[in-house]
Amino acid sequence: MRIDLGEDEAPEIGLVALIDCIFFLLMFFMVASSFKTPEKEEKPQKELPVVLPAAQMSLTRAAAAPSPLAIGVDKRGKYYLDGSKVGVQELHDRLKAEAAKNAQRPIRIDGDEDARYQDIVHVLDLCQFEGFTRISMRTRQ
Repeated sequence: MRIDLGEDEAPEIGLVALIDCIFFLLMFFMVASSFKTPEKEEKPQKELPVVLPAAQMSLTRAAAAPSPLAIGVDKRGKYYLDGSKVGVQELHDRLKAEAAKNAQRPIRIDGDEDARYQDIVHVLDLCQFEGFTRISMRTRQ
């Protein structure tokens, strides 16, 4: 004799219990693991860790070197020579006079970060036209 128990239901996996088990294992491993903290927090370096060697010859030359002629260019394209505002023609005339005195005098160009590149190149052209070869650009530290 056959007993009818009702409809046959398909077996089902309980997802809630499975998620609870996985969460429990995750919490267990997170608590049981040890997180290693750095002993000394290092700050990021802003410059290269290089100590430059000193040479005796460079120290004696630095004292005898003439001070550089500072040419400034602001963001509007105006020129300054040793701190005083000059026009293009006056800058050219002063560079010509300096080249006649000492063509080996160093030139330092102080350009604003918003200055047009063409204005800086114009100053470089004037310096090279007058024969200056020791030209440098000043940057912010």
